[in-house]
Amino acid sequence: MDKVLLHCCCAPCSVSCIEPLRNENIEPVVFWYNPNIHPFKEYESRRNCLIEYAKSINSEIIIKENYGLRSFVKAVSGDIDGRCRYCYTHRIYETARYAAENGYTKFSTTLLASVYQNHEEIVTAAEECAAQFGIEFLYRDFRPNFRAGNQKARELGLYMQKYCGCIFSEEDRYKKQIERDRQSFDSRI
Repeated sequence: MDKVLLHCCCAPCSVSCIEPLRNENIEPVVFWYNPNIHPFKEYESRRNCLIEYAKSINSEIIIKENYGLRSFVKAVSGDIDGRCRYCYTHRIYETARYAAENGYTKFSTTLLASVYQNHEEIVTAAEECAAQFGIEFLYRDFRPNFRAGNQKARELGLYMQKYCGCIFSEEDRYKKQIERDRQSFDSRI
C-alpha cells in the first residue's frame, strides 16, 4: 500500500479524502500544519478534533505545532484580499518539505475537498512545491465528496467550523451582519 503525506486542514475535510484514497489502496498519513487558523481556541478545536478522528480510523498522524498568528498576519497584511494564495502556498510548502525530508514520495492536501477554496490556486501551489522538492504531488479532485463528507462528519459528531480558518475569513463570514449593524447604528445618530 502506498503512503502519502496528506496535509489536513480539519477533520470534516479529511473525511472527504481519506476513504477515497484508501479505496485506491493509498494509506494517507495525516499531517497537521495550519498556522493560518485563528483565534487559538479555533486552532485548538480543529487540531484536537483531527487527532481524535485520526485515532478513530487508525490513521497515523503527525502534528507540526505552529499557532502562527503574528507571522501569518505579518505575511498577509500588505494584501489581505490576496491572503489565500499565501495561505495555500505556505501550508503546502511545509507539507512538501516535510514529505521530502522524511522519505515520502507523494503528498496531497484536503484543501482540494472544499468547494469554497480556489481549487486552481491550490493545484498550482502544490505543483510548484512538488517541483521545488522533487516529490510527487498526488492530485485528486475531492470536491465531489465534499457534501457527503460533511454529512458523515456531522453524523460522527465532529467539530464543524463555520469559516475557512484565518481571522479575515471569519470577518468575511459576518460581513453582512457587520454592515447591517453599521447602518442601524448610523441611522440612530
